[in-house]
Amino acid sequence: MDAMLLAAGRGERMRPLSDSTPKPLLEIAGKAMIVRQIEALAQAGVRRLVINHAWLGAQIEAALGDGRRHGVNILWSREGSALGTAGGVVQALALLQGERLLVASADIHTDYDYARLAGSALPQRDDLAHLVLVDDRRVQQDFDLHDGRVRAGSAPALTYGNIGVFRRALFDGLTPGASADLGRLLRAAVAAGRVSGERHQGIWDNVGTPQDLERVNACAGMPSKTCTTPPPESP
Repeated sequence: MDAMLLAAGRGERMRPLSDSTPKPLLEIAGKAMIVRQIEALAQAGVRRLVINHAWLGAQIEAALGDGRRHGVNILWSREGSALGTAGGVVQALALLQGERLLVASADIHTDYDYARLAGSALPQRDDLAHLVLVDDRRVQQDFDLHDGRVRAGSAPALTYGNIGVFRRALFDGLTPGASADLGRLLRAAVAAGRVSGERHQGIWDNVGTPQDLERVNACAGMPSKTCTTPPPESP
């Protein structure tokens, strides 16, 4: 299965660090976040990888090259300006092979084993997506998970972890070069009962701010999930 890493965002909340360095190249324990993601995908058997970029994208290309030294073949989807999470995928579809696509953010920190997605994703023929969900109480929760099916409850308990497998059909009707939001597509697919999912209970962190980066760096290498994701606040 081909994979795509989303790396086109400006990283507004990461400023001023992201003013001169694209957010995916910021380092955790001396290694760029995007390199950590690439190595995890390669370990899971991914060989063809598409990466999109916009803000300071030339730096990302210069740092990673063709991906050979990381065990993958990188193809580049260059956006003049960021097209959003769904728009970026649509723009890159011509570079991606196969009916199923593994898509993840380039700037999350996680120990998720991407090999899990090789056989378990999209168990039903009409499913449009398979999502990895996490428990992150610092942000608004997105969905619930019941018997491997993603639901939109009135008080959702889990958050989309920016890792998923999507069928090409999820993006039907979208135009390459136009901005589009993945969240809107996923909510519609969930409402239609066409999304499976799983919960990742290991390390996961959406490293969004300089404070997040400092916190994750302070305990990089420690196995505890609470190292990267603060425990829920008491009621």
